[in-house]
Amino acid sequence: MSKRTIRDLDVKGKKVIVRVDFNVPHKGDVITDDNRIVAALPTIKYLLEHGAKVILLSHLGKVDHKDPEKCAADKAKNDMAPVAKRLQEYLPDAKVTFVNATRGKELEEAVNELQEGNVVLMQNTRYEKGESKNDPELAAYWASLADIFVSDAFGSVHRAHASTVGIAQHLPSAVGFLIEKELKFLGDAVENPVRPFVAILGGAKVADKLKVINNLLEKCDTLIIGGGMAYTFLKAKGLEVGKSLVDLEQVDYCKEMMAKAEKLGKKLLLPIDTVVADNFPDPIDAEISTEVVDADKIPADKEGLDIGPKTAELFAEEVKKANTVVWNGPMGVFENPTLAKGTNAVAKALAECKGTTIIGGGDSAAAIKQLGYADKVSHVSTGGGASLEFLEGNGLPGVDAIDEK
Repeated sequence: MSKRTIRDLDVKGKKVIVRVDFNVPHKGDVITDDNRIVAALPTIKYLLEHGAKVILLSHLGKVDHKDPEKCAADKAKNDMAPVAKRLQEYLPDAKVTFVNATRGKELEEAVNELQEGNVVLMQNTRYEKGESKNDPELAAYWASLADIFVSDAFGSVHRAHASTVGIAQHLPSAVGFLIEKELKFLGDAVENPVRPFVAILGGAKVADKLKVINNLLEKCDTLIIGGGMAYTFLKAKGLEVGKSLVDLEQVDYCKEMMAKAEKLGKKLLLPIDTVVADNFPDPIDAEISTEVVDADKIPADKEGLDIGPKTAELFAEEVKKANTVVWNGPMGVFENPTLAKGTNAVAKALAECKGTTIIGGGDSAAAIKQLGYADKVSHVSTGGGASLEFLEGNGLPGVDAIDEK
């Protein structure tokens, strides 16, 4: 089963409405990181070069429709105009027209006047109350503007919204290059990995990754657990973890997962030493006094905040032997230089690994970019939530809605 891609369509002279992910970090009118805009360019440029009339839509930030005052403030804060300006800089040969509306006469006129090889970017989809509810009337309206729908916002396809799912029900549809790449890397890694396959999970809470742990244990050869969630596993082993983050409701689940790994003959690696401090740093990047202790000797008055050097070496050795690695979630409080060493060691091991290395979005993607290894891994996913859903073995509504080849 494979999805139709833009290569399978004749787009010449057609109005193509593309759901992109322009949900970029910004302060006022200043975009502080335009990676998501850059990630959408291959699809946009392909369509323009093949004579399409391109209509782009994306959300930006959150808009609270329950409180009129907050709604107005959110709209002012999350205006797409600066995005249109940045996009124009990347597309010097095309005209990018920004329309400060999500429906109505101004938008319709701009679309009707759109020439081949040019772009209309409409205002933030979340200005519409019905966007996140997949309002059928709104989806039908947006679909009426175009001849073809292209889905290329991997960061949003785990949500069934009007712009990700609804439009696809009215038009011939395909995925863009970004989603095609995501599905190839994540899909091959999970369903058809070159072994040995090592999965690394970090982050704070076990509860956030219950299904991921369960699903990956069946697929991988080695599962590495770091980050805050490791302390719940250590607790499940009967160890004392002091003031470390523990999800008491999931201790039995961790016991089940350890038993499952043993039954399936899978290696499940947990920290053997840990970096501890008196308290969590406040602010998060504040200077902090730490010490390294063995995982079975965490003092009652200390909190584990990163994997220790012996663990970093253990995890790195496992990664270097792998032919496929998927990593989701940092090993410690990587925003703090003192507590980033574990995450850095794992990132470095992925950069040195000769196999296929995939970063599953979110904090891991931020960490690998911050540490300067993003260009040394095979693929950095653009969707934290979507990649997690994928690793759980779930379908993605915004991909499921797209036509098959």
